[in-house]
Amino acid sequence: METPTNVTIKGILGLLMANVDGEKKKRVISVGMGDPTAFSCFTTTSVARDAVRDALDSQKFNGYSPTVGLPQTRRAISEYLSINLPYKLSPDDVYITAGCTQAIEVAISILARPNANILVPKPGFPIYELCAAFRNVEIRHVDLLPENGWEVDLDAVDALADHNTVAIVIINPGNPCGNVYSFQHLKKIAEMAKKHKIVVIADEVYGHLAFGSNPFVPMGVFGSMVPVLTLGSLSKRWIVPGWRLGWFVTTDPNAIFKNAKTVERLKKYFDICGGPATFIQAAVPRILEETSDAFFTKTLNILKHTSDLCVNKINTIPCLTCPTKPQGSMAVMVKLNVSLLTDIKDDIDFCFKLAKEESVILLPGLTVGLKNWVRITFAAEPSALEEALDRVKSFYQRHSYEEKFQFGPS
Repeated sequence: METPTNVTIKGILGLLMANVDGEKKKRVISVGMGDPTAFSCFTTTSVARDAVRDALDSQKFNGYSPTVGLPQTRRAISEYLSINLPYKLSPDDVYITAGCTQAIEVAISILARPNANILVPKPGFPIYELCAAFRNVEIRHVDLLPENGWEVDLDAVDALADHNTVAIVIINPGNPCGNVYSFQHLKKIAEMAKKHKIVVIADEVYGHLAFGSNPFVPMGVFGSMVPVLTLGSLSKRWIVPGWRLGWFVTTDPNAIFKNAKTVERLKKYFDICGGPATFIQAAVPRILEETSDAFFTKTLNILKHTSDLCVNKINTIPCLTCPTKPQGSMAVMVKLNVSLLTDIKDDIDFCFKLAKEESVILLPGLTVGLKNWVRITFAAEPSALEEALDRVKSFYQRHSYEEKFQFGPS
């Protein structure tokens, strides 16, 4: 069997699904994949649906778009992002991508050079490593500190960065940890990047999905201090991951990064890679302008409720520990204590046996860089999340040393 070190998140989740024992007649509950559309409580706004339908029905957007994206789409995204910045972005700063994944690929490809390395958070999103491997870019992992709300270990950044370092990746709100960084911590990251003359890749695919004490602060706020490549998409905030509408944005008002040579390289890169469907792009201005605050508030209220439910349930399962309560995004990292279990070797073993016995899918922590942790997605129907974690508790009780000692053979 393949191990998570050489498969994607979707790949390992597929292997876990294949391990489910169909004879047990239990419905499969997956809280491993970050796709909220799997649950009926998460639906996009009618504005988004109507905007796409009208763009398609208009028959005006069946042809190719400019490779960098439709002008009206670039303008709408620049205005949307500028709302939270101390300066105004230009439409020319915006490049439309096929989801945030393509934006990641663009960022790494543009920065790639012989002997280059990029600092990436651990735990983090494994697509960065896959993209870097294709471009012969070295990945250097920077630990996130669970005891400090998964903040970046800035001392480690200082130690790891050298003359070949080209960028540091910051995922905020955090996937897979559920953290939301404070203004002060983001400023320290910007100062560290400036010190080492590197750019910041700001992965903000979960932008604005913050429901804790820290509000969402876009990294681009510090664009005057250090060049920021802002990556985002409609996927999470509008609950449309399958639409594959993302963006790559040069948040760099002093034009330190976006010189004429770099802009030309970007345009050429987009000439050879396809973007999202033209009619989806055409719907974006209306989606951004007309979506009501009530829609966003409803989503945040559900996520706050399910994150609280998730943490409360985890606290009743002795082998699992949640070091930091989620502040945003849609997932949380949970520490697994295998010493309390009789026949579980590690997080991989735990997740495969859990899938087989309880038809519950969790993501092994090793997939995102942390052994003996698991990622749980709380963007789920509350009743399904509660049932899934009740089954995890039953699994623990069946495999715990305490259970063996109390009820096992003498």
